[in-house]
Amino acid sequence: MLKYFLWLKYLHKRRIVLLSMATVALSVALLIVVASLFIGFIEAFEGSAADFIGDVVISGPRPIRKYDLFIERLKEAGIADEATVIVSAQGLLHLGTGHVRAVSVWGIEPHQRVRVTKYRESLMRQKDLEAPVSFDPPGDPNQVGGFVGIAVLQEPNELTDEYDTAAAAAMIGKRVVLTTGTVLRESDAGGSVQFKRKVVPFAIADVMFTGVYDLDRRFIYLPREKVQEVIYPDEPEPVADQLQVRLAEGIDPRAAVAMIRGLWSVFAEDELGWGPYTIEATDIETSRQMQGQYVYELRKQMGILLFIFGVVDFTVILLISCIFYMIVRMKRKDIGIMKSCGASSWSVAALFLGFGVCVGIIGAAVGTVLGYVVTRQVNTLEEWIRVLFGLKLWKSSVYMFSRIPNQVDWPSAGRVVVFAIIAAGVGALIPAIVAARTRPVEILQYE
Repeated sequence: MLKYFLWLKYLHKRRIVLLSMATVALSVALLIVVASLFIGFIEAFEGSAADFIGDVVISGPRPIRKYDLFIERLKEAGIADEATVIVSAQGLLHLGTGHVRAVSVWGIEPHQRVRVTKYRESLMRQKDLEAPVSFDPPGDPNQVGGFVGIAVLQEPNELTDEYDTAAAAAMIGKRVVLTTGTVLRESDAGGSVQFKRKVVPFAIADVMFTGVYDLDRRFIYLPREKVQEVIYPDEPEPVADQLQVRLAEGIDPRAAVAMIRGLWSVFAEDELGWGPYTIEATDIETSRQMQGQYVYELRKQMGILLFIFGVVDFTVILLISCIFYMIVRMKRKDIGIMKSCGASSWSVAALFLGFGVCVGIIGAAVGTVLGYVVTRQVNTLEEWIRVLFGLKLWKSSVYMFSRIPNQVDWPSAGRVVVFAIIAAGVGALIPAIVAARTRPVEILQYE
């Protein structure tokens, strides 16, 4: 009970101890915010890939025929709930006089795609409609329709980083022109390759707004059969460049890749007539594996940044050590009285060591609360900075997402808290040893 009384006394009389608590709190809050924002960004990046292309992606070295049959086999094996396909191309989109954008073209089957990805939620016009997602332009269902990313139509405001959604919605129904092409092989010319330009007029049936800048800036979507007609004019049956799979509940993605590859090897050999080399050249990866190199670099940068901040926060140990040493020197009378009453050197050392740990616990608790509040309200704080200082810190065109990820990563927060408490204890260790070695006779004879 005596040690608790002395702790309260030191806290009340020595307000400088509050400085050490504040230092611990700020250090903990800083590390929690940095770790949470980095990990939140990584998880948002990986999650956006799964939301956009499914759990597992199969990309063949040549067009894939009979994909419906393979999808059925995946379902029968209990691996997949649903799957969809794309036919891809590159092109130039002519939106009006002087307004031409380079785009990636995906030919899709919208009724299947909404079952595999969060596609409907990104559509401005059809998001809340009960009818199936359709390429039919409003007012003229006989036209070829397509979906266009919102950043293809306009750039976000430089100051607010927001789109003019009313202007984007006004583009729905407008006729635009896509210029793309296909590669033809002329057998009578010794197998020479010739590029043939193709022009595809279509009406904007809807606008895509995923919140991921790269997706909104690069992609347009057309009916799969229309893109196949342009890219593979000589194919008599439906083909796909890529299959995107949503796995069944409870299936581990990495295990699913091995199972899918086994099914694919048999299917490609028996149904498609592919040879071993072509089968081996087929890429079968999870959406997270496809982003693996970028995520690895992000985690490496996060580790470097946390290490730098950790070194800077080493000053917590030095500050606590200095403050507690000063307390030990100024409270030598208390130490002398305690030892004269029979307290052992270990008890005296434990008093100051425990006080240091207590300071660490209180500071870490305050820092955790502060880190939580800052992380959760980071978008509000960023908006205040924009309004007050005219400075936009987060731009989707630079950082990919329209909003800052603001979920606290509690495992990282827990490690930071433990580290802070240990650091406070280490800071109090040397003063505790000095206090333990104090001889009461040398003190009390002068008091």
